[in-house]
Amino acid sequence: MADSILFEDIFTLTDMDIGGKKFDKVSRIEARSEQFDMQLSLDVNTEVYPLAAGDKLTLALSPTLSLEGVTDEGVYDQSGRRSLMDRYEYVMYGKLYKYSDAGGSSSDAEIYVSFGGLLMRLAGDSTNLKDFHIDQRLYILIRKV
Repeated sequence: MADSILFEDIFTLTDMDIGGKKFDKVSRIEARSEQFDMQLSLDVNTEVYPLAAGDKLTLALSPTLSLEGVTDEGVYDQSGRRSLMDRYEYVMYGKLYKYSDAGGSSSDAEIYVSFGGLLMRLAGDSTNLKDFHIDQRLYILIRKV
């Protein structure tokens, strides 16, 4: 199972909707991770998954929902087999559309993923983002701690 997860950490929500709420059902959260000191900005459907500043979340990014790490077709499997979704509360599927590496002496990098228009920016040390690439299909899996 661990082989299929490319990134996982616990994040603490620091802010929500900086600059005001733009949509009724969606909030942009800002969070910082505990282990890797990564910065996260993520759009979340808060009508479906309510969040508040101060909440702690486990966030994982994976190219597949298979516990064995087998590549999937990006289509919901209705067979009832166990998957990574069973361990999380909120899951979205999207595409990595931008990878930005500061290069030079800096070790900072950022990835940008669109989950059907809900956007994510994850920034921090490039060693934590080395397994990601442009046009990669990813699942984001979230649960409250």
